[in-house]
Amino acid sequence: MGHLFIAAPIRPEARPELEALLERMTLAPSQADPWNPVMPFGRIEGLLFARLLILDDPSLPDREGITDLPPNEPVRLALIADGDGSCQSLLDALVRNARPGLEALFAHCMEFEPHDVHGWLSERRLATAALYRNQPRLAARQMREEAALHRALLAARRANPDLTTSELAPLLRQAGAQVPLAPLPKVTLAERLANLGHFLLLPIAALLLAPLLLVLLPVLAWMLRRRERSDPVIAPRPSRERNRDLSAIEDHDLTNQYSAIGTVKPGLFRKLLTIAILWAINWGARHLYAKGRLARVNTIHAASWTFLDDHRRVFFASNYDGSREAYNDDFINKVAFGLNLSFSNGLGYPRTDWLIIGGARREQDFKRYLFHHQIPTQVWFKAVPALTTYDIARNARIRRGFEANLEGAALRRWIAEI
Repeated sequence: MGHLFIAAPIRPEARPELEALLERMTLAPSQADPWNPVMPFGRIEGLLFARLLILDDPSLPDREGITDLPPNEPVRLALIADGDGSCQSLLDALVRNARPGLEALFAHCMEFEPHDVHGWLSERRLATAALYRNQPRLAARQMREEAALHRALLAARRANPDLTTSELAPLLRQAGAQVPLAPLPKVTLAERLANLGHFLLLPIAALLLAPLLLVLLPVLAWMLRRRERSDPVIAPRPSRERNRDLSAIEDHDLTNQYSAIGTVKPGLFRKLLTIAILWAINWGARHLYAKGRLARVNTIHAASWTFLDDHRRVFFASNYDGSREAYNDDFINKVAFGLNLSFSNGLGYPRTDWLIIGGARREQDFKRYLFHHQIPTQVWFKAVPALTTYDIARNARIRRGFEANLEGAALRRWIAEI
């Protein structure tokens, strides 16, 4: 699956017009019309998720009096997309299907070049520091086909509630045969070798750096603890008005979007530590959590961390099932240490001990901190509405059972899952 992140500074005087254009692309607050004339997301084959949003950081005033970082940063228009294939193929598909819309949107940005939209957008692509995908090998087409297969099998089962397993099985086979299913892609040797090479990066780096890290460990531990004891916590009480605005763009589907932005704590130590941690998270997401769960949390479709402004800030985006409150509670209760590793280098984060203790466990401060950094997503698209991560995984299992020659207990389990 490819991940595309494009961001460009907005001309200040053009922002009201841009906001109006973005609003016209939706059917409900934040919810994209798949066939809107500006960006017809539904026409783009292989696109799974997409969002358009204005990266306007409400937490920038936190820097005042604490850091010597600039008080302002550019306000950008960001286009973020997840889908089949590479980043390049995603960009090609977007330009091919929505060039006039891309021109209309990014014309509100500085130094826009309408004569070479593709090249201009390519130059403004940002590399993502860490990326998690729930089912990295499942294509958008496969998800749709397997959902259609499940619907066909479920209809056949409901139409014959009194039949035995042996009587029902051929009817299910007949119903499923009416659903076209493209062959599943196979992992190529080149992909296996590339994945193995990437997997070896962490152990090799650890082996090479171990002697140096052992020598530096006492100094690094002292530097970390000194900062953890003195770094300020900035977790203001949420305003009702802002909570209403953010709540208005949520819970229109079983899946929600989340966007947040914030400053990395000042200093080279925190900058390098953040880079290293996100690199490790990216490695772990690819090799340890590639089968539908991020640690013990299985409600996230995709998540990404991207540096902005020469690593002064980080933007985080996710697509998750359920409510915002349940999403936060799931992480706090199951993998608070992971939240601390991911975000504790952010300016104002609740106090941690040794990077992983405390932090998110200070629940009220943590939730207020998250809310303080959340920003609205103006346009959000999901290619397979009403499908949760559980539904997608179940449909894949049903498809495997449909294509296998099941008998006995295995056949009964398969029918029960339908």
